[in-house]
Amino acid sequence: MAAYATKGKAFERDTRYVADRITREQGRSQDPHVGALDVPTWSVEPGRYRLVAARACPWANRSIIVRILLGLEDVISLGLAGPTHDRRSWRFDLDPGGVDPVLGYERLEQAYLARDPSYDRGVTVPALVDVPTRSLVTNDFPAITHDLFFEWRDHHRPDAPDLWPEECREEMEEVMERVFTEVNNGVYRCGFAGTQEAYDAAYDRLWSALDWLEERLTDRRYLMGDAITEADVRLFTTLARFDAVYHGHFKCNRNKLSEMPVLWAYARDLFQTPGFGETIDFDQIKRHYYVVHEDINPTGIVPKGPDETGWRSPHGRDRLGPRHS
Repeated sequence: MAAYATKGKAFERDTRYVADRITREQGRSQDPHVGALDVPTWSVEPGRYRLVAARACPWANRSIIVRILLGLEDVISLGLAGPTHDRRSWRFDLDPGGVDPVLGYERLEQAYLARDPSYDRGVTVPALVDVPTRSLVTNDFPAITHDLFFEWRDHHRPDAPDLWPEECREEMEEVMERVFTEVNNGVYRCGFAGTQEAYDAAYDRLWSALDWLEERLTDRRYLMGDAITEADVRLFTTLARFDAVYHGHFKCNRNKLSEMPVLWAYARDLFQTPGFGETIDFDQIKRHYYVVHEDINPTGIVPKGPDETGWRSPHGRDRLGPRHS
């Protein structure tokens, strides 16, 4: 997703997405808590769809991680956009010739326009694209990872983790909502605040939530207990970018993540878990934020630090119990 500061105003994220869903049963979700859907649905078909994401983007990073955790790499192909974009679109400038080898596009915008020639909103990642028509299916990022779990279950690897455990789903939804509003989006509210008052309020809300998480994770290995869930994926992608970007670039500078003993150990635990750390590219992350956000960083200078080696240091979280899938 892309975001830009609005002078004189508090930051508000545009959450108007193309909300189609890919489901096993047309018109219905396999999640009993969702039931019938009132949006257009597409059928689950291995090999039909391409997930277009970017390692730089935290919202897209979620989908990359979930795809790996569930073992869907051979079922849904992955296209990766480069870390920088303009106001038009993410670009496939990592691929030879700057063209996605499956879609044949230079810009993700082309898939959006194939779906709707009059499309005039943000061209965001992640996006699921229908390969036969080369047109966008959906860019509704929370629904994408939700449906990868519930709707693509017939294609998960046998030992895939239960990312939405029934016994704690209601509480998990509440935790994820707070993580989204106060942390995932909270860092952006700090970085793109248009007034001192808006920044101060955003800063206080962010750190109140991070202190709550520090306490919550003191005696439990993961947000919902002894197993990784979608809630952990959603928090991780913000924590992974915190010291490299949000601490300085977004002025979230009460302290660094590496100065919060519980959250720092928790983040390292996840980073060292297969499916997480290999999706993080700190160079791309820094290039994205420091180059694209010209209003915040007009020089375009990308910082060399911080030192990344600490992410591989022992975390000690296994003292809270073994990881369960």
